[in-house]
Amino acid sequence: MKKRLRTTTWAKAFERNLAAMTRTATRSGTLALAQAIKPVVARRTPPPGPGAWIAGVAVGSAGVRRFRLYRPPDVKIGERLPLVVMLHGCDQDANAFAASTRMNRVAMRERFLVLYPEQDRLANPRGCWNWFDTGNGRAYAEAALIMKAIDQVCLLHPVDRARVAVAGLSAGASMAALLVTRHPERFKAVVMHSGIPPGTAHSSMSALGAMQGLRRTRPLATTPVTMAADWPPLLVIHGDADIVVSPHNGHAAAQVWADAAGAQPARARSVRRGQRYPMAVTDFKRQGKTVATLVAVGGLAHAWSGGAASKPFSDQRGPDASRMVWAFVARQFKG
Repeated sequence: MKKRLRTTTWAKAFERNLAAMTRTATRSGTLALAQAIKPVVARRTPPPGPGAWIAGVAVGSAGVRRFRLYRPPDVKIGERLPLVVMLHGCDQDANAFAASTRMNRVAMRERFLVLYPEQDRLANPRGCWNWFDTGNGRAYAEAALIMKAIDQVCLLHPVDRARVAVAGLSAGASMAALLVTRHPERFKAVVMHSGIPPGTAHSSMSALGAMQGLRRTRPLATTPVTMAADWPPLLVIHGDADIVVSPHNGHAAAQVWADAAGAQPARARSVRRGQRYPMAVTDFKRQGKTVATLVAVGGLAHAWSGGAASKPFSDQRGPDASRMVWAFVARQFKG
């Protein structure tokens, strides 16, 4: 019988340091950041709006993980819908992430399913995905659990298996990247919002340095080089005012994808929609094909860009990240 993974001394130290960084950020006086890092009290009431909010459980070697599935209304018999997997950040759960991002509204309008896997607080006291814990295999075990949740949803619900994408915020973004590098054939696109690229950390202590942008990425030892060409396109969204996860990580994530595919950056273009924060958008291309896109949002802290007002980890003044996510993955679904 396999022993249950326990929280290590290093992991506890990581949690203490992350909490200290959070308190420091709160004292900075930045309203959006203060909202973003406020701990979330778990809510079990479904997000508002039509459609089904379905509970589920995935079981694997790393234990049990709950998940929620949003299914838009009036799904017809025989209809197959795309699936977008959304991985929350620290101090969040499925309900909070759905409320903050309002991705269900987009899914209702555009007709796709949304899966929200949920980290167990016994696996991480702050609800962070342990993306960094590759040294003892915890990260890979959690990735396998998420894949089991995806498999279960694909089996029981009207999912088009050829149109699956994954997106995440902060620790969820890093876990999304890890998922894709291990199972590139299962995803058409990946989105990292305020995350840290794979290959940057292998333990909780190295993750602290990575969060501050002090560590260089390195090739993934468990990922064959030949798989790099099969990685799906990447969209990176990162605020340039993020003091929890350094903006350098956004650039590094896009560069990891570009280097793997031999892509080169095009000239950055400035985009601003109304009174929202401005964006600097850079495409990394190889032979005319976009391998990665970096969206650097001016003035955005550690928060979901364009998220619901007054929600933790959410800044309504940013460009709408949920719309950007869908626009990006929809293009890959058509390709």
